[in-house]
Amino acid sequence: MSSETQVKSIEWGTTAQGEAVTLFTLRNSLVEVKVCTYGARITSLRTQDRNGDIGDITLGSDDLSIYLSDRKTYMGAVVGRFANRIAGGSFTLDGKQHQVPTNDGPNTLHGGPVGFDQRVWAAHIVPGGVSLSYLSPDGEMGFPGNLRARLTYTLSGNSLRMDYEAASDQPTVVNLSNHAYFNLTGRAGDIAGHTLMLKAQSFTPINATLIPTGELRPVADSPLDFRTPKPMGLQWSSEDEQMVLAGGYDHNWVIEKDGPEPALAAEVVDPASGRRLRVLTTEPGIQFYSGNFLDGSFEGRNGPCEKRYGFCLETQRFPDSPNQPGFPSARVDERTPYLSTTVLVFN
Repeated sequence: MSSETQVKSIEWGTTAQGEAVTLFTLRNSLVEVKVCTYGARITSLRTQDRNGDIGDITLGSDDLSIYLSDRKTYMGAVVGRFANRIAGGSFTLDGKQHQVPTNDGPNTLHGGPVGFDQRVWAAHIVPGGVSLSYLSPDGEMGFPGNLRARLTYTLSGNSLRMDYEAASDQPTVVNLSNHAYFNLTGRAGDIAGHTLMLKAQSFTPINATLIPTGELRPVADSPLDFRTPKPMGLQWSSEDEQMVLAGGYDHNWVIEKDGPEPALAAEVVDPASGRRLRVLTTEPGIQFYSGNFLDGSFEGRNGPCEKRYGFCLETQRFPDSPNQPGFPSARVDERTPYLSTTVLVFN
């Protein structure tokens, strides 16, 4: 297989509204990634283990209909217009209040009931990858402004780069992230034995509805301390209040970084297969989600995706940042576009 990345596409079916969906395959001698235009999502990501055996390290399906019927998992998708949660679905910009439909108890999650994960994106092949774009009209899901969003996936060697861009014709809020579920074993089963390092001294604690309180709390002496690598499952059943509220890990960590370039935020190793994943990003936060709400309803290529069969590392602006003046801003306007880069490095 060539060390240069080859990109091919096939027609993959249609949505209930008759929109055609395209599946792209990015492949070189080290990594194969499949991306579809429905939700700009990663459907498959195949890498080698220590013995050279190929395995799929993301949860997903080879059947478009599985994604079309899914309303729970956001499997592999780009989530937006605002990834993560907004308290009460409400925020104020320049003195004007905006309301997004709630879809997670009293709050809005990942852009509302019909977010970017359920939209068909336009796409074209670029050198080493694919560029996908979506125009979100003013007022869609209650968000102001005509927003032009673009995500370019580029595969080079053992790295998958995701470059996000967005621009709006009026003030709005934007937070885009990829919601891939990883399991580095390459097979079905829980992720308890994966070791995780998060380059973060603090996190944003949550309340009973998983909304940040506004505090930046040190991770020291808590189950959320991953400054030194430890197994994901070691403390996820802890009686610590934060763990009980989330049913495991579903928190935002504050990344230690200097400068504008993508910096290391997380590293995961599966001791059994020898596979390693490093996450570098320009974003100020990363959400580690331990798959607490997976319930087997998503039928993956290796069987039902059960609780804690996969983990997410979602690079992001902080949850509920439109309502938290002390958090990094998620505001986008005509003078301030949204720019974000995340790089996944394998082995």
